[in-house]
Amino acid sequence: MIGRALVLNATFEPLCVVSSRRALVLVLDEKAELVHASGHEYHSVRTSFPEPSVVRLARYVKVPRQTRVAISRRSVFARDGHRCQYCGAQAENIDHVVPRSRGGAHSWDNVVASCRRCNAAKEDHLPEEAGFVLRRPPTAPRSRVWLLAASGEVREEWEPYVTPLSPHGQLLGRKDPAA
Repeated sequence: MIGRALVLNATFEPLCVVSSRRALVLVLDEKAELVHASGHEYHSVRTSFPEPSVVRLARYVKVPRQTRVAISRRSVFARDGHRCQYCGAQAENIDHVVPRSRGGAHSWDNVVASCRRCNAAKEDHLPEEAGFVLRRPPTAPRSRVWLLAASGEVREEWEPYVTPLSPHGQLLGRKDPAA
């Protein structure tokens, strides 16, 4: 299995997740420094190198702020904490609050995670017509860091650098890695 590494800007701001091999190349080319190793190693004929888990770029990279986050099944589940937004059970489906057949868009403010039971019961109705109440209104995420969490697991050693999410998917204060 190929490992993954968190890439930090020179300011310790998380930028992206890359393969641990790519992170090792950045370190060997002196474009980044190793911040945390995974505990595994890469071996060559004459030496071995620690597998990076977190690397920090040597120079600051200006990143344009992303205004729109692409919608996907995985990102909707991450935003909603893998919980049905009607009953709170484990989510298995996504549901359009206003059904597409009734003019609803496939957009962040119209898509929620739902369990099979609620999705089947709601059918082609509005939530109030089906007797459902949304636990919270759906909104689009606004942070690049949120995407890191949505892309899969957030390793323990990444946590000081990644802004955590509240149970409702809202951004909480960033932890200071120097603290």
